[in-house]
Amino acid sequence: MSVSPNAPALPPQVARRRTFAIISHPDAGKTTLTEKFLLYGGAIQMAGQVRAKGEARRTRSDYMKMEQERGISVSASAMSFPFRDWWFNLVDTPGHSDFSEDTYRTLTAVDAAVMVIDGAKGVESQTRKLFEVCRLRDLPILTFCNKMDREARDTFEIIDEIQHELQLDVCPASWPIGQGRDFLGCYDMLNDRLELMDRADRNRRAESVAMQGLDDPRMADRIPADALATLREEVAMARELLPAFDHEAMLAGNLSPIWFGSAINSFGVQELMAGIGAYGPPPSVHAAEPREVGAWEPEVTGFVFKVQANMDPKHRDRVAFLRLCSGHFGRGMKLFHVRSGKQITVASPMLFLAQDRELAEDAWAGDIIGIPNHGQLRIGDALTEGETIRFTGIPSFAPELLQSVRAGDPMKAKHLEKALNQFAEEGASKLFKPQVGSGWIVGVVGPLQFDVLASRIEQEYGLPVRFEPTQFTSARWVAGPRDRIDAFARANKGHMAEDHDGDPVYMTRLQWDIDRVTRDWPELRLTAVKDTVA
Repeated sequence: MSVSPNAPALPPQVARRRTFAIISHPDAGKTTLTEKFLLYGGAIQMAGQVRAKGEARRTRSDYMKMEQERGISVSASAMSFPFRDWWFNLVDTPGHSDFSEDTYRTLTAVDAAVMVIDGAKGVESQTRKLFEVCRLRDLPILTFCNKMDREARDTFEIIDEIQHELQLDVCPASWPIGQGRDFLGCYDMLNDRLELMDRADRNRRAESVAMQGLDDPRMADRIPADALATLREEVAMARELLPAFDHEAMLAGNLSPIWFGSAINSFGVQELMAGIGAYGPPPSVHAAEPREVGAWEPEVTGFVFKVQANMDPKHRDRVAFLRLCSGHFGRGMKLFHVRSGKQITVASPMLFLAQDRELAEDAWAGDIIGIPNHGQLRIGDALTEGETIRFTGIPSFAPELLQSVRAGDPMKAKHLEKALNQFAEEGASKLFKPQVGSGWIVGVVGPLQFDVLASRIEQEYGLPVRFEPTQFTSARWVAGPRDRIDAFARANKGHMAEDHDGDPVYMTRLQWDIDRVTRDWPELRLTAVKDTVA
């Protein structure tokens, strides 16, 4: 991720961009942290709580009805807002493992990740999985250890677990003073400041006092003697035992600074945001064919990493989220759609400020804009000012669960087909049309996705549907010479289907099916991941 020292200088507007995702296990407090980011960025006036009562306290970044009812994020939302001298583009990702594919794709569109860890639970399974994806992309990671105002584990133990579990060096950017009921605040180790939490008002800013190191006599005026003695001892040990902050190592993805705090009490959040601004990477280089694209280039390029249907159910709209990789985009610009070879005019691009959207008059490399369209833009599509570039590394995973789907009303089969196609374009599910028989097979990564699909089809299309088990347990894309694929498809009609892009898919019941194909058709490859290239 780190840019070579001789790379051209970035335009000032690009250099102030910070585009990042928040990753965590469900319930670590990711959505609450997102709310506080928006609060301090001025994008919302009052932060909501995930399970707060009453419409006024709904979280602002979860706009889908099901997300609000269940208190989980199931689709990645993108939000932009200013903070001090920087412009933040924050992508909130689903924490639930059933929606991990959406998260994987989202991570292709960001330059860094903020990893949220629960102070009591430490590194959990989903955090581990998401961290692995960040590692594959060499994404720099900043860590926030949340919920320090509840009973948390020993600070050294938490850091040791991150280092051991994730094989990542950790450098404390702040150090907690007490925990649980005795949590008073943190000592900012990078800037020698004392940050004290106000428990009385959750949205009040913490008191922040500059200190001349831990021996500053004013420390004793603000912290009880026993807590101060423990703090001095622990910080001395931390400085001795843990690596010092190294910006280059962080940008290379080898070291993560860690901040401690309590998102729900708005504590530690601004220090983390200042850290993202000061140490997070600006936009740099994106992998593409036939050449890499640098953020300093003057011509506009970008790729679609997400499509969201029906963000406004009254208008049946479909918004493609475009990550700009280079150039300065202006509203009304004509861009070349590489996959179709056609020009498209981007007349009403949108920026998202929580669930409010506004027209984007212009945008720079690193920004994420929403383009309303009627199905011509898909995940992986590239838009340029004329050059034929294809951005690589946007994955599509084979589903792990397959079910057939039927409309409650057989007369509405056409409506169902339209709804299923729309969700397949969104990447919310895979849609397969079997060669033999009528009907559709829907594939997903986790069972909760079937609930979400059924709920959304009913709410957005007024179509009750039911999912039923099929004989198939997995699907694999078939790659190889065209004539051999055709011969294979003729010989295995009962197993063949097409995905929503028209690519051949082999539906399997047992591992034995896959082994047989590998043995009998050596020139063909069955793959569980399809690289979505425009």
